[in-house]
Amino acid sequence: MNTASLVTLLQLAGLLHLGLVWAGATMPRAVNLGRHLAALPEFIRRLVWVYYTFIGFCLIGFGTVSFFFADTLASGVPLARAVCGFLCVFWMMRLIVAALVFDLRPYLTTRLRRAGYRAMNMVFALLPLIYGVAALKGVH
Repeated sequence: MNTASLVTLLQLAGLLHLGLVWAGATMPRAVNLGRHLAALPEFIRRLVWVYYTFIGFCLIGFGTVSFFFADTLASGVPLARAVCGFLCVFWMMRLIVAALVFDLRPYLTTRLRRAGYRAMNMVFALLPLIYGVAALKGVH
């Protein structure tokens, strides 16, 4: 794959991260998260929200770096390959978790939610491919 195509794919990956942030922002309402958390001790409620917020910041960071530094990530230099390798493993693990850990069927009550869930899983499958290609750039 040529560098220009890889840069475009990495920029797409950056935008996809922001799409995941948007999807994540809609999730608490869709699953009535506040009601479920209300039964938990205050510390645990706060812990869930802090983790949720930090995950959002990580996604924004991954997306921003991928979009604005796509040329550097596509360069094949060791640090770029390491970052892309990390992101490849991160998203591969997230895809596995989506498939084996979470059962969202009770929440997929509308066509829109089912379509969003399928789209999200497509993103989870696409991201490790993009970052995997970038991580392997320059390997002989």
